[in-house]
Amino acid sequence: MPRRKIETIDSHTTDIADSWARERPELDQDSLLHLIYLMRAGRVLDRNYDSYTRRVFGISGADMRVIFALRRAGAPYARRPTDLYRALLVTSGAITKQVDRLAKLGFVRRRPDRANGGGFQVELTDKGLDAADRAIKAVADSVFLRDGHNPLTARERATLIALCSKLLSNLEQPEDDAPED
Repeated sequence: MPRRKIETIDSHTTDIADSWARERPELDQDSLLHLIYLMRAGRVLDRNYDSYTRRVFGISGADMRVIFALRRAGAPYARRPTDLYRALLVTSGAITKQVDRLAKLGFVRRRPDRANGGGFQVELTDKGLDAADRAIKAVADSVFLRDGHNPLTARERATLIALCSKLLSNLEQPEDDAPED
């Protein structure tokens, strides 16, 4: 299926798409282009976010996501490690390492889980709560998304939210025939 030519200033992305169109013209080129754009946008956003959290808070973007997950839980800003790794789509080992790092830096602490006799919860400290609130404000006000600096109109942003929601809703459904790797 031939891909319709898309005008863009992102020559690297179109070079990739054009290469696949040349090498594998039988593939759905529009689907490939969608995937390329989404993956690249995700990587750029994640790189910028990670750079910000390292510069301002001395922790990775992945560690800040743990802090955000705790902040979203509401007072007392605590969750079981199992709830964290499920919410963040990472392994239990990854959460253990992140909690260890964040506890050492004073962003979180472990506390006994009264509902689970032998377990514990991860809880934000005052430092972690302050970091979460400052970081989420900075993300919400970020230069690449806020009005005046966003290349998308209000209507385009609303459409993008709806489309991303629809796409993620579909992608997060388990598939029996999904590729292994």
